[in-house]
Amino acid sequence: MSTLAVKDRTTVRLMFLGAAGVGKTALIQRFLEDRFEPKHKRTVEELHSIEYDIDGAKIRIEIMDTSGSYSFPAMRKLCIRNSDAFALVYSIDDPESFDEVQRLREEILELKPGEKRTPVVVVANKLDMENQRLVLSEDMQPVVELDWNATFVEASAKSSENVLGVFRELLQQVHVPSRISPALRRRRETLPKDGGGAQKKPPMKKHNSCVLS
Repeated sequence: MSTLAVKDRTTVRLMFLGAAGVGKTALIQRFLEDRFEPKHKRTVEELHSIEYDIDGAKIRIEIMDTSGSYSFPAMRKLCIRNSDAFALVYSIDDPESFDEVQRLREEILELKPGEKRTPVVVVANKLDMENQRLVLSEDMQPVVELDWNATFVEASAKSSENVLGVFRELLQQVHVPSRISPALRRRRETLPKDGGGAQKKPPMKKHNSCVLS
């Protein structure tokens, strides 16, 4: 259950969902590596993992990045069932991407019916494109917070604005203690490395993997 305290578990999984091109991968990349890749690359499913030591107990935070094309619906459903909190991402210059967020939320609730409140953070991404905004936050925020009982966050992967806030909200909703926050700023220090020889870049992804270890 998503409401278990961190002391009762060893792994927390965060899942990023949204239409293609809204910036899911960019938000994760900015958080993990503090970099931004302007060219959009199609994502399949990638699982990133970070391990933290909290009061002597280790907790692994897994971040599932998903494809906006949803080529593997059965796999997506498995991922949703095995995830603890969800970031539903849309782009402020694309009204249809918010429609997709609404559809995804309904799918999550359908697949996790036994939970009183599924942790969901709706992310309005691409604040750096304010001059091209087509989705007004004053319209969407009340829907998210009042009707859906979810959290609304605006961010920009490109400028890094409030990216850390997205992850803080997700972790707070699954009751990861606030004292992990300073460690978030050192996010790359604990990225696990696969066994074997040295590599130029820490390997952070496992393709098409949705089974919790």
